[in-house]
Amino acid sequence: MRAFYSVSETEIAGSLLEETPEFVPQELEPYLPDERSAATANVGVVAATVLTAVAFVIHGYHPYADDGGIYLIGIKKTLNPALYPYWSDFALEFARFSLFARCVALFTHISALNLMTVMMLIYVVSIWMTLFAAWRIAACCWNSRAGCYGAVSLLALCFTMPVAGTSLVLMDPYVTARSISMPCSLFAMALFLESMQIYRQQGRLPWRRLCLCAASLAIAAMIHPLMAAYAMGCVILLACSSLAHGRRRAGAILAVCLFSIAAAACVYGLTPAPTPEYAQVAQARTYWFLDCWHWYEQFGMIAPLALLAAALLPTDTDRSAPGPALAQMAIAAGVIALIVAMLFTRTSSASYAIARLQPMRIYQMVYVVMILAIGEFAGRRVLKRHYWRWAMLFFLVGGSMLFVQMRTFPDSEHIEFPWESPGSFSSGNGWEQGFVWIRNHTPNDAVSALDADYITAAGEDAQNFSAIAERSALPDYAKDGGIAAMAPRLAGEWIYGEAAQKNLNEETDAQRENRLRSSVEWFVVSRSTKTDFPCVYRNNAIQVCRLPRH
Repeated sequence: MRAFYSVSETEIAGSLLEETPEFVPQELEPYLPDERSAATANVGVVAATVLTAVAFVIHGYHPYADDGGIYLIGIKKTLNPALYPYWSDFALEFARFSLFARCVALFTHISALNLMTVMMLIYVVSIWMTLFAAWRIAACCWNSRAGCYGAVSLLALCFTMPVAGTSLVLMDPYVTARSISMPCSLFAMALFLESMQIYRQQGRLPWRRLCLCAASLAIAAMIHPLMAAYAMGCVILLACSSLAHGRRRAGAILAVCLFSIAAAACVYGLTPAPTPEYAQVAQARTYWFLDCWHWYEQFGMIAPLALLAAALLPTDTDRSAPGPALAQMAIAAGVIALIVAMLFTRTSSASYAIARLQPMRIYQMVYVVMILAIGEFAGRRVLKRHYWRWAMLFFLVGGSMLFVQMRTFPDSEHIEFPWESPGSFSSGNGWEQGFVWIRNHTPNDAVSALDADYITAAGEDAQNFSAIAERSALPDYAKDGGIAAMAPRLAGEWIYGEAAQKNLNEETDAQRENRLRSSVEWFVVSRSTKTDFPCVYRNNAIQVCRLPRH
């Protein structure tokens, strides 16, 4: 497998003539970043635009779901400080170290557009930027235009692929800070690869490109500091992998590995032992700990490294060229993250400081490189100009991903457009409809309770209550638990909220009143739950009920 090698046009043409003598596919011009042809640049723009539409249709759009709902709460709170007067620390925690919520709120205010329209625009633009950045990486690493098409097409088709056991996908079907940090990270890598290519060919450092690379990382850091730090680590490893001398290259990568382990050891050793409350929160985040991963998640941790290593087996190519350097960077990043995670992120660890940094999240970039490599190999060696083969790729891979997404959100519209109220369709999500009723019929300072695991209930589709209802709620197990895990000071509040709402659907009215009367006035339970409290709203999925006043 020679997926990472920038082969010559003569070599490509010769191999293709042997296999398909009827034609020779058009190749990219030899890639000189400072002399890139307008035609090649336009091809990337067109390819990214077409594939953005394909990705949007396949992967759908669910702005209130999962982490999208968490970030939406912060934006709404920034736009309207009167919202979420209780438990507001959970609404604003992600805004403490990120400018994402403030930037989106500012753009919404300046543009005078509806917030949900702005969110969809950000979603579409983030997809386009990610695909165009991937095209630039592919064009720098490979000469074959068919290979570049294959690389970017496969990435677009696989956006919602899970990244091992990290609780991440390549690109979320909603807007989060990662929607901005991902394309910025890829642009930084593309600009660095182009800079190294110019230096190899012309013997000069293109400072403008290097400054743009640094600017991309800076923007990512302002939006999502953690993912930006891992992106910067990838760029540093890319610089080490681009060294021409083999021993220097290996020594530089080893030095980065040792530095990373030493830094993790210092953080681990200097951080105080967690409180019992925080330990309870942290241990509930099973995706932090390799010893909690399932076998298939562990396979997803090893397989990308093996595939990328297989791509480097041939020895007749310059390992410092862009393609091999990219492969070595991804392998090194994955191995370093794996070593750090194995040493410092166990459920029995004396400190959860490194677990909170989630080192395995760097695998998001490892997966991107792996998919680009597989797509390039398929496009150059298998798909070529056989249009029916390309159709089969889109039908099989795209159809499979569409099926998975439809099964992931079976009770929600596949694309939730901003001009439609959540759950407004006749076949809409009953949970969303109930949350909208609460938004329209309760005061701003109303506080609600739901089952602690409501987000995993049948038919709920991970839709966030507070993002839709715009009302405060007791902290839940899943999403608010993730916030508390990143902010130890919220551990006590999360434990209280989770305990007060645990098994809310199965409790008696007396138990509900005893747990909730000091905290909430409203509670939401499933349609099948038995209660004698007045329920002012019912649909096929839920009941919205009121605790009696004393």
